[in-house]
Amino acid sequence: MTDGPLKANLPWATLRAATPARIGLSRTGSATATQCNLAFQLAHAEARDAVHAAFKPSKLVQPLRARNISSVLLHSSACDRRAYLLRPDLGRKLDDASAARLAPFAGGYDVAFVIVDGLSARAIHSHAIPFLDDALSIFHRNNDWKVGPTCLVEQGRVAIGDEIGQILGAKLIVVMIGERPGLTSPDSLGIYLTYAPRVGRSDAERNCLSNIRPNGLPYQEAAKRLGYLCNEARSRELTGFALKDESHDGFSALTQASRLTSSGGLGD
Repeated sequence: MTDGPLKANLPWATLRAATPARIGLSRTGSATATQCNLAFQLAHAEARDAVHAAFKPSKLVQPLRARNISSVLLHSSACDRRAYLLRPDLGRKLDDASAARLAPFAGGYDVAFVIVDGLSARAIHSHAIPFLDDALSIFHRNNDWKVGPTCLVEQGRVAIGDEIGQILGAKLIVVMIGERPGLTSPDSLGIYLTYAPRVGRSDAERNCLSNIRPNGLPYQEAAKRLGYLCNEARSRELTGFALKDESHDGFSALTQASRLTSSGGLGD
C-alpha cells in the first residue's frame, strides 16, 4: 500500500496502536517509507546493544542490601562476552572460584533466586529488582518457605542455576535471566523454575515465564504465577512438561494467602 505519513495511514494507525508488531507499514513506491525503515534500524540496533551490554552487578547489590537480602557475586566459566557468545557450554557452569565462594552458603533451602545477565543485561538492570520485590513478598508471607541467598551471575545461561541449586542444597531454583532481545523487546526478563536442581537437568524439566516487563507480563502477575508453580512443584516434587500452570488467573493457595495478608495493611 502507498500512502502518506504514518499518522494519516488509517485504519492501520488504529490497529498499530493495539500491538507492537510491525503491520501495515507505509511505502513510497516499492520501498518502505523512511520513517518505518529508521524505526526498524533503531530496534535492530537496540537489540544488538542489549546482547553486548555489560552486566553491572553493582546496580543490584545496593538495592538488595537495602532490602536485607543477602547476595553472592558469581561468574560463569566464560571469561568474557566473546567467550560467552561463542561457547554456550561455558556459560552453563561456574568457574572454580565462584563454586568455592558459594559452598559456605549451603543450607537446605526451599527456594533460591539466581539473577543472570543472559543475553540482555538491560533486562536485568531494569526489571530484576521490581520483580523480585513482588516474588519475595509472596514467600516471606508464608513462614514455611526457607529462601536462600540471591546469586548474581555474570556471563551466565539458564543451566548455571542447576549447579548453583545443587551447591546450595535448594529444592527449587528460580533463574531470572535476560532473554534474547527481539525487535520490540530488547529488555525482556525470563524466569526458569527447576525442581531438585542438579548438573545435567534438561530444559524439559523446567517451567518458564517469559516476557516479564511493563509492556509484557506485569511483575505482580508474573510473581503470582511463579508462586503458584513453586507451590505445586514443592508439593508434587517436579517441574517441567508434567507441571502446567492451571492457576487460571495466577492465584493458588499460596498467593491467596499472601493476598489475604496484604488486605491487613501490608500491601503488595
